[in-house]
Amino acid sequence: QVQLVESGGGLVQAGGSLRLSCAASGRTVSNYAMGWFRQAPGKKREFVAAINWNGASTYVTDVVKGRFIISRDNAKNAVFLQMNSLKPEDTAVYYCAVDRAPLRLEVRTPAYEYTTWGQGTQVTVSS
Repeated sequence: QVQLVESGGGLVQAGGSLRLSCAASGRTVSNYAMGWFRQAPGKKREFVAAINWNGASTYVTDVVKGRFIISRDNAKNAVFLQMNSLKPEDTAVYYCAVDRAPLRLEVRTPAYEYTTWGQGTQVTVSS
């Protein structure tokens, strides 16, 4: 059973940057796509970004395109989310998750395509 632990969240001013990390343990996730989602207070969990198992395919949602970059290091069993030019509306708890099926070339955006989830890390962007 894989466990995911997110880190790197915090309080930052608008325009600032944060780098989130998601460390997997228990088994390798190198054969699985990984995704980042976020949930703001009173809102549904929403897709942010995903990367396929070998890093060849990535996708970020339009609202963060050009500002957020997803990457992974399979040797470290980890995935990252570099967040630049942060806005107050980026404030949320950020979660990483593992694709439900291995070796899929294309990334998925719906939350039901992902199985194991981390506990989340809070990102707060002040104006």
